[in-house]
Amino acid sequence: MSSSPSLDSLRLSKPETAVFVSGVASMGLEILAGRMIAPQFGSSIYTWGTIIGVFLAALSYGYHRGGKQAAQQATNGRMARVFLITAAYVAGLILVGDILLRSASGFPLPSRIASLPAVVLLFGPPTYLLGYVSPCAAELSAKEGIGEASGHVYMLGTVGSIVGAFATTYLLVPSLGINQIALVFGVLSVVTALVISRPISRDRAAVTGFVALLLITSAATGAAGYTVEGQVVYETQTPYQHLQVVDLGDTRTLYLDGQRHSAMDLEDPNRHVFSYTRYFHLPMLFADDPDEIDRVLFIGGGGFTGPKRFVEDYDVTVDVAEIDPEVVDTAKAYFGVEESPRLQIHTEGGRQYLRETNHTYDLIVLDAYQKDKVPFELTTVEFMRLARDRLDEDGILFANVVSAASGPASQFYRAEYRTMNAVFPQVYGFPTLGGPVVQNVEVVATKNGTRLSEATLLDRNARRDIGIGLDEEIRTLAPPPRTDDVPRLRDDRAPVDSLLDPMVGQRYVIQETNESNSPPANARPAIRIDAARPPSSVPSSAPQSTG
Repeated sequence: MSSSPSLDSLRLSKPETAVFVSGVASMGLEILAGRMIAPQFGSSIYTWGTIIGVFLAALSYGYHRGGKQAAQQATNGRMARVFLITAAYVAGLILVGDILLRSASGFPLPSRIASLPAVVLLFGPPTYLLGYVSPCAAELSAKEGIGEASGHVYMLGTVGSIVGAFATTYLLVPSLGINQIALVFGVLSVVTALVISRPISRDRAAVTGFVALLLITSAATGAAGYTVEGQVVYETQTPYQHLQVVDLGDTRTLYLDGQRHSAMDLEDPNRHVFSYTRYFHLPMLFADDPDEIDRVLFIGGGGFTGPKRFVEDYDVTVDVAEIDPEVVDTAKAYFGVEESPRLQIHTEGGRQYLRETNHTYDLIVLDAYQKDKVPFELTTVEFMRLARDRLDEDGILFANVVSAASGPASQFYRAEYRTMNAVFPQVYGFPTLGGPVVQNVEVVATKNGTRLSEATLLDRNARRDIGIGLDEEIRTLAPPPRTDDVPRLRDDRAPVDSLLDPMVGQRYVIQETNESNSPPANARPAIRIDAARPPSSVPSSAPQSTG
């Protein structure tokens, strides 16, 4: 028996190809939207709910409009035109998407829906256009009957969406930058337009060539590798976040999802560029004897400022649990991180590492929180108990919390303080700036039940040689915050997204120091305040490989 009929049945017609590719592109763009929107608005449940809602609304309106016109205007050429317009819009996203994103962030909307104008502006039009394809394909289908034709189209579109979801998530995002992923979908749209419009007229060939040139030009312009924040020396999409390494003058900065997470002075690699990392040394004053701190765990690596400095300054062994292997590779390639018997890196989540390790620690530094993306499993009572059990008798937990010291944006800090206070006898808060601005708030929790005063810490700082003067940092010690209006976080109820919500749209302000690598004891650092601005999403040509 000949196999030709079965092979013919597997070959997609032009309308079937169009509807399959529209499913691939719409779902791929939806996942890409999350990556593009996150640096400006975060990746909370509200952001993703907005993205999903806008895409569904745009597709629905496209189905409606396309269905009304399909009976009289459904042709392969019309579907090809839809793909070409979509490709042109994608070229615009590559070229000016970041400008549009920042412009759309200025609307005075409640924080939970702040991302709505940006999602509508950037992704509403192409998604609406792709919605035209399915009703046109159903009208042109060779299937008999409306039910069979529409069911066949729904099936092909859904299969395309599945392919787009898995391909974007598991192949494109880990391998390419945002603009490169957008270019893939732009090229896919152009190729589809060529396939479904054969034979191609001279006019159609000219239009297709123009759109292809527009895509190439936008990609080439975007690949210049420079942003207002500096020269992009490396960029990639990791399975967890968008990562950039940006040089500006002598400072190299690691951006994760558009936020500054770590910085290194290229001339003085071990100095503290961000002042909040100076607070990492506070546990040396909380310990009865700093020489007894000999094993330290950092949860979250980023640019490894803390781990590198601890290995440099103290006779300690440092373990780092960093869940993102791309962050580790980047730190090694661009931030001078070298593993050794005294600095060991484990590419796994902090909670998983604590469950599986047989080590106990004198100090655990929790540096895995972001302004708008906090792994809730590292915030709960159950996690704090696990951390406490992995600390020695007088062990210390240090948490770098991004929140405000007071006001509505302080909810996460206060909830975390309450949660840690349920597990540890003593908890201390050190806002790096104070007030309602979003900042780094350093929280120290001790298993030792004796409460230390600011005066005691200042006295220890004067008497102990820990390689860095911390007078200014100690004086930021704040009274215990009010916690009766915030929840104690638990594994079965940790509303972290709601607690972070008041920070949406607010600037995350970071202090920078001008300290030398080895300042005189108790020297007061010169400090400047700078707002953490997200860099433009510009891909770099560098090979592929918190702080």
